[in-house]
Amino acid sequence: MTIKNYWEKAVTLETYLSDTDERISKLEGSTDAEEKIYLEYYKLGMTRMHRVLKTYQPQEHLLKTLEEKEFKGKILIISEGWCGDASMIVPVISTFFEGKNEVKIIYRDQNLDLMNHYLTNGAMSIPIVLIVDQNNEVISFWGPRPKAGMEMLKKHKADPENYNADDFHNDLQVYYSKNKGEDIIQELLEKI
Repeated sequence: MTIKNYWEKAVTLETYLSDTDERISKLEGSTDAEEKIYLEYYKLGMTRMHRVLKTYQPQEHLLKTLEEKEFKGKILIISEGWCGDASMIVPVISTFFEGKNEVKIIYRDQNLDLMNHYLTNGAMSIPIVLIVDQNNEVISFWGPRPKAGMEMLKKHKADPENYNADDFHNDLQVYYSKNKGEDIIQELLEKI
């Protein structure tokens, strides 16, 4: 598996947003019940991504940490526009590394061979962030959500009756909003 081939197929954040808008337009005309469900996820994802892009400000201490690491590589994110976690994570990473390291996004559903190398407990959970060096080698990866989010998921799976999916998703979004991307970047920098 060569990351260079995936990197060449990957898109910028601008294209990712444009592609997601196109997908929403196509799904709005669909009569398929399953596609209608995805339409709502895509719309919610776009709303969240635009909100994060307007409000996220990289923390100075994290920018300093990146500078100290002298990272010369790039970031490749496996994602999809319908993913709730990705809608909060992809814009944070793209904004944080802007002007320092190139960030691209590759679509999970069109690149299952790549996704299958980065399963989370056997599942194709996204986003997965690949940290790639100057020789197009993956030196590390992170995802699909910060440790605090993984703990919330573990709590939900351990006791879904008392901590149901709606509670988990609500708590996760509140966490993302309050944390302002700090854990995402802190954990990612630990992998660089």
